Amino acid sequence: MDVILKSNVDGLGQRGDVVSVSNGYYRNYLLPQGLGYKATKGAQAEAEAMRKASAARNAESRADADLIATQLVPQVIAMSAKSGDGSTLFGSVSAADISEAIEAQTGIVIDRKALMLDAPIKTVGSHMVMTKIHPDVQFPVSIEVTAED
Repeated sequence: MDVILKSNVDGLGQRGDVVSVSNGYYRNYLLPQGLGYKATKGAQAEAEAMRKASAARNAESRADADLIATQLVPQVIAMSAKSGDGSTLFGSVSAADISEAIEAQTGIVIDRKALMLDAPIKTVGSHMVMTKIHPDVQFPVSIEVTAED
């Protein structure tokens, strides 16, 4: 059975794709979840329109992400945190803290989930944080953590 996907389904396809699935998979999973509908001639034209609109949105968001990357890569985001003896912080600098600092210093809003921080930053000094704001755009952001008095 040919089905047009209403949204992205892992392992099956993207929104607007026409895929061939078994009747049971369509009836028991895709239809109740609202993830797809039967592919008729009129529906296939609608699916083509969905694919074109999705491609246009993707290209626009990619261009926006590239612009943000070119603005953020050369900048160093300065942050301060309370520290003990040496270079160890009392607390830590989290992705949410970094996101707030980026917005305060540059005016660019970056979601904390886009910052790929393995663990919170717990030391004073320079750190590189990879940022992924689009599936095709990934770039480093320089963070300079200083000791607060």
